[in-house]
Amino acid sequence: MKAKVISAAALTILFVSTLVFFYPYRQVIALTYENKDSLLAYVPLKGAETFQIQYTHSIHLSDVVESYQLSHDQIVQTELSYKDFAVGMPSNAEGEEVFEEKNGTYYIKNMNRGFPYLDLRIGQVRANHRLIYENHVYTLSKSVKPGTWIRISERRLTLWEQWKAAKVK
Repeated sequence: MKAKVISAAALTILFVSTLVFFYPYRQVIALTYENKDSLLAYVPLKGAETFQIQYTHSIHLSDVVESYQLSHDQIVQTELSYKDFAVGMPSNAEGEEVFEEKNGTYYIKNMNRGFPYLDLRIGQVRANHRLIYENHVYTLSKSVKPGTWIRISERRLTLWEQWKAAKVK
């Protein structure tokens, strides 16, 4: 009888331990390697469901800011801001979007462009890609080698995955 109680307790401990380590509970912005689902780094989500990607445009050398919202397994681009019209920058809004100029910065607002993920190659020379979340700026090249193709997505991580990957610095 005593052996059955001990083995039942051991099974319960094993089950709970497995659940704690391998249940995906922590919601994050995940940076994975290319399209392979291999986790490189992550930013834990603390409540806010919006973030921005900021980078220096390679031609006109001014900052571009893309604003996103996390929504039901999608990343929705909500706004774009930039200072110069040049190669690769839009000159107007589309559909229901709104184009504005304010204090020398151009904005496209009211965007509603949904993506399951964002693919990005970390800049090697000028881009200096940064992820901004809850007023904290994370320089992506500090956590991911410049030149690497990454995929940005929202996902839930297990405790085990959090230990294996690094938080974005």
